[in-house]
Amino acid sequence: MPRASIFDMKLSKVYPLLVAKAEKKGRSKEEVDRVTEWLTGHDMSKIDMEMTYGDFFRSAPCINPNAELITGKICGVRVEDIEDPLMQNIRRLDKLVDELAKGRAMEKVLRTRAE
Repeated sequence: MPRASIFDMKLSKVYPLLVAKAEKKGRSKEEVDRVTEWLTGHDMSKIDMEMTYGDFFRSAPCINPNAELITGKICGVRVEDIEDPLMQNIRRLDKLVDELAKGRAMEKVLRTRAE
């Protein structure tokens, strides 16, 4: 059976995995929702969980302008080097959830530019 593209997977299949990763390390679903809302502009309490993961990012009201500050490796690939903007945003969310799971303070996860 061919492997499904992450773009075509239902949000209802992918999002609980992100939440489980955070909860396993003592973080909460609310914190995952907060970083997701920060990145995408979506209100997670109003999201149709049956949309595809690709459509979730395509329909994002506003990708946070500070998303470009998310750097580092996820699955061995530097987030900032990913050329496809859709995949880059998917990996950015992965990176944010990884940082939560590693115990990073929310203030640091939700990057702000120095004024």
